[in-house]
Amino acid sequence: MSVSVIKNILSSFEPIGLKDINDVKLMDRVDTKFSFNFEDLESFLSSLKEDYQVLVIDESPISKYNSLYYDDKVLTAFNDHQRKKPNRFKVRFRKYVYSNIQFLEVKHKVNGRTVKTRIPSDSIPSEMNEVQEAFVHETGIHGQLKPSLRNKFKRITLIQKNKSERVTLDFDIRFEWKDKEIELSDIVIAELKQSKADRNSTFYKLMKKNIIRPMKLSKYCIGMILTHDKENLKYNRFKKKLLFIKKIQKNVA
Repeated sequence: MSVSVIKNILSSFEPIGLKDINDVKLMDRVDTKFSFNFEDLESFLSSLKEDYQVLVIDESPISKYNSLYYDDKVLTAFNDHQRKKPNRFKVRFRKYVYSNIQFLEVKHKVNGRTVKTRIPSDSIPSEMNEVQEAFVHETGIHGQLKPSLRNKFKRITLIQKNKSERVTLDFDIRFEWKDKEIELSDIVIAELKQSKADRNSTFYKLMKKNIIRPMKLSKYCIGMILTHDKENLKYNRFKKKLLFIKKIQKNVA
């Protein structure tokens, strides 16, 4: 299935623009993630168009994102996730390609909620300036951070018509570090973003109907495992998830 087929399906959705989604930024939220084969996206979207609008930027319902993650020399962000630490951070610069804006973003996972704070950035730098370092430290992160992973992907953003939730659908996911470039082909990572968990969500019920269970899946952690020297990473917790991803890619999950 091609992206053009997906765009054709999305053309039947009611569009919504960036200026109209201020009520659904959900910077403090509960996230529920799912993953499935790209071939399933066509039927899933067709089931969602009555209840969701699609975010359209620069006349396109599919956006491009470029990210550069930062971590410290002992990879605290990665290892805290590996250890299931309930209070943890991720730091990244992200470029929203079609709207041509960049932010330095800090995601704080605490007590099952995701709290995101961010400041504008003129670029995606290979080194933080003093203002950016001060912002990161104010969020509660200490120590010196440096780039650790590049990530690119395409995203569809759906907005529930009553503005209570967002669904992001990421695909064509690529990871880059030094001389390695890895693509997660044929896979979609979906994220249901709500102010509080609600299993009556149309999207949640669609996943349940298709026996797709929630899964805690971090693009950052998966990318680190795929592109970095595994001898320097502890990733036992992620081995089953890597196998699950391979099954999805073969469409046998």
